[in-house]
Amino acid sequence: MKYSVYPLAILAVLSCYPKSENTSENQNFEVITKLPKKLKELSGMVVSTDPKTIWGIEDQGNKNAIYAFGENGKLISETLVENTENTDWEDLIKDKENNIYIGDFGNNDNDRKNLKILKVDLKKPEQETTKVIQTTAFHYEGQTEFPPKKSHWLYDCEAFVEKDGYFYLFTKNRSKGFDGTFYVFQIPNKEGNFEAKKIATLQLEGGYNDAAITSASINSKNQIALLTHKNLYLVSDFFKTNFKNPQIKKLPFGHESQKEALVFINNNSVLIADEKDGKDTGNLYRFEF
Repeated sequence: MKYSVYPLAILAVLSCYPKSENTSENQNFEVITKLPKKLKELSGMVVSTDPKTIWGIEDQGNKNAIYAFGENGKLISETLVENTENTDWEDLIKDKENNIYIGDFGNNDNDRKNLKILKVDLKKPEQETTKVIQTTAFHYEGQTEFPPKKSHWLYDCEAFVEKDGYFYLFTKNRSKGFDGTFYVFQIPNKEGNFEAKKIATLQLEGGYNDAAITSASINSKNQIALLTHKNLYLVSDFFKTNFKNPQIKKLPFGHESQKEALVFINNNSVLIADEKDGKDTGNLYRFEF
């Protein structure tokens, strides 16, 4: 789960962030700080057990490392994940016991057969190295072609959460004729090789930048936040309705950039990061709703 067990402490920390000029038309969306210069393609992040420290990863083409950085945007440490490679790391989460998981399931061309979720033994930023202690390999129920026809490119993923011993994956639609449709898959949080069970087909409104999902997080009320380049979608009653008819609320940022990482800091606030692409990006943002 991407939420901290120390929400009050995090709020206290955030009150000390240097405030930048809000470049969004939404006053609840603001720049907190620049990300470390080294992290140009941040793809996932979680808050450490130390609320002053954030852990992050980068995606395909970058090192197999987890980075710690502070609320001031300064890099604290780089921890090498020894016994794996960064094929395409797309999201970073933790569960209620503060176990850390890397989603190595980026699949832009919908043709990967080595999808996996990696549990690591990372506990402190001072660790120079960490190791994968559990590998959950999987394939998607329903995918029989690698890749399928471009009108059905629904097997990329950049977003997941963990709840009660299961991972929930929210796919990124890359289909020709994009219509906001995405799949939700369920996988047990265990060592092994599994078929990811498709439990829901849902739809977001808008075009690709409005509705292509790039990260996810879950709060203590079991609400799921889904991130896109322009919006946050708050999904409620997902588990109560057995995944079939959740309430989905669109919350526009009034700001557009390549936002790739998201984490709840309390039930009504998230931190968001975007990739570096020009002088006004590569930032850590706070969004309250």
